[in-house]
Amino acid sequence: MATNPDVDELFEIKNAYYLGSFQTCINESQKLKVPPAKFVERDVFMYRAYIAQKKYGVVLDEIQPGDDPALLAVRLFADFMANDDKKSRILKELEMKMGKSVDDTFMLMAGHIFYMEQNYDMALKCLNHVDTLEGCALMLQTYIRIDRIDLAKKELKRMQEKDDDATLTQLAQAWFHLAVGGDKIQDAYYIFQDLADKNSSSVQLLNGQAACYIHQGKHDEADGVLQEALDKDSNNAETLINLIVLSQHCGKSPEVTNRYMSQLRDSHSSHPFIKDYLNKEKEFDRLAKQYVHVSS
Repeated sequence: MATNPDVDELFEIKNAYYLGSFQTCINESQKLKVPPAKFVERDVFMYRAYIAQKKYGVVLDEIQPGDDPALLAVRLFADFMANDDKKSRILKELEMKMGKSVDDTFMLMAGHIFYMEQNYDMALKCLNHVDTLEGCALMLQTYIRIDRIDLAKKELKRMQEKDDDATLTQLAQAWFHLAVGGDKIQDAYYIFQDLADKNSSSVQLLNGQAACYIHQGKHDEADGVLQEALDKDSNNAETLINLIVLSQHCGKSPEVTNRYMSQLRDSHSSHPFIKDYLNKEKEFDRLAKQYVHVSS
């Protein structure tokens, strides 16, 4: 049976992944029948969904040294996420391979790793080699992270020119509106809500809505969607971070904030939020010691 070349046979798998519905992505990957030419791309998204669920062992066990380079790139990402003692070696390996001919998946995985390590210059160098919507989306997030809203705007325009209706483009527009703030916050909320209505209300979309509510000072509404997100995944990093921020805004007791922070530190010790927090904690301790020394 002939297939329509304009139809993306992996649309449901990709869409579920981009929206944060990782189990749906895995389930669809395992039951969807695709031609052999799509096997590797399908498996790339499936294994990335396992990584998002922190099921690194599945990826490390199933992807073997002789597999396609795209799958090996995903395995390298899983190895990085699973083993803190290997991170320095993997970062050096990535830098060594930067100048060599590597595929889009490798550069995208490298971009994600450097982004997580807050090495945004290297992340952008990687992503400059990735001419896909996902590469553009991560580049936009990187520009937002370094407060280059002007460049994020250009990247969003590039995504809109590629495919204005794509889920990734819609998500990127919502992220951009959140970064701009002001009246654009409501526009971001509408995008998250529209995507939830058309698909399903994932933890990622609920956190997007919560961020909008927090920006607007609608703390009760934010708490409602965050509790819904917590019911779906009680250990999601973004949900815990938003709950920490919300508890501060609402003036909740330190015990509440500390509870969420402890859970985040235990389960997501490599998250940029935790790294920033620990660095600030060390800096505070250093300054406190200096103050005590001067006072005495």
